[in-house]
Amino acid sequence: MEWQNELTRLLKISYPIVQAPMLGVTTPAMVAAISNAGGLGSLPVGGLSPDQTISLIRQTKSLTSKPFAVNLFANQIPPVNPAQMEPMSHFLEKFCAKYHIEYTQPNLDSITLYSYQEQIAILLEEKIPVVSFTFGILTDDIIQELKEKETVLIGTATSLPEATLLEQKGINIIAAQGMEAGGHRGTFLDNSPLPLIGSFSLTPLLAENCKNPILAAGGIYDGKTIKAAFTLGAQGVQIGSAFIASNESAATTSYKQAIQNASVTDSVLTKTFSGRWARGIRNTFITEVENSNLPVPDYPWQITLTSAIRAFAQKQDNKEFNALWAGQSASKAQSKPAGEIFTHLIKEMEALP
Repeated sequence: MEWQNELTRLLKISYPIVQAPMLGVTTPAMVAAISNAGGLGSLPVGGLSPDQTISLIRQTKSLTSKPFAVNLFANQIPPVNPAQMEPMSHFLEKFCAKYHIEYTQPNLDSITLYSYQEQIAILLEEKIPVVSFTFGILTDDIIQELKEKETVLIGTATSLPEATLLEQKGINIIAAQGMEAGGHRGTFLDNSPLPLIGSFSLTPLLAENCKNPILAAGGIYDGKTIKAAFTLGAQGVQIGSAFIASNESAATTSYKQAIQNASVTDSVLTKTFSGRWARGIRNTFITEVENSNLPVPDYPWQITLTSAIRAFAQKQDNKEFNALWAGQSASKAQSKPAGEIFTHLIKEMEALP
């Protein structure tokens, strides 16, 4: 089978398969494993400090000499809304008391929020060959600065208007994020109503209306779904949930088991953990926050309020209070080395007629 196309040539990779950046799950070891196997590993650094960003990039570089992407959050930070923050904070206090979780209301005045604009100089200095982003679009001057260094840019779109804008801004590759995809929705133009277009409807729509290569994302987990995406016009696929249970994943044991045991109907879109729509496995926390009928503060304020709860859940390996981000096909995830999972995908695809 011929794997090479415009996308592989742009990214300088052997196979047009990109590992989705999954903050809190993806590790430098996972990124390196995918890049070493001939795909494109993606290192998520959205919202992290400059020091954390440098450290993760250099850890990844120590494990691979192959190209990998660094993924940014391109969102604007909204002002604090006390009318939303205070009721939610009081609710979370009561929730934590009920379940014996240590909870201290965060001091909003002392919280430092980091913007992607503070990370750009690091990416340029470290000569990162591919920069992907979600939640928005980079500023014109940053796009120009990156392109002057021949950085390949991948933007996330959940609708045709978003893809059109990304292409107009000179973004090289467009990730078509279908509603099946796990984790946060990349929507940035119109959030009301939230675009809920399936990957196999969005991919051909963008392929037919955009000149640049399309990267299909959402619901892709084996050779058959990879082939289907290519048939619909994608030049590559982005796969995340298939790697959540891998040996290199930072997901807790209960997180991995929860996605492997989940049914499709356990997968929900929720704002409860972060204040931004995201797909994950329903658990006690999601249900109780939804049942409270309280307005959820916008991202990143809600994720700040829930940070202590998520930290407790990870320390205790408790799936009921953790954000179990995963796509609708996450139950297919296997507990194997990431490189082995990747290689199996290639073999499956090549074995198809």
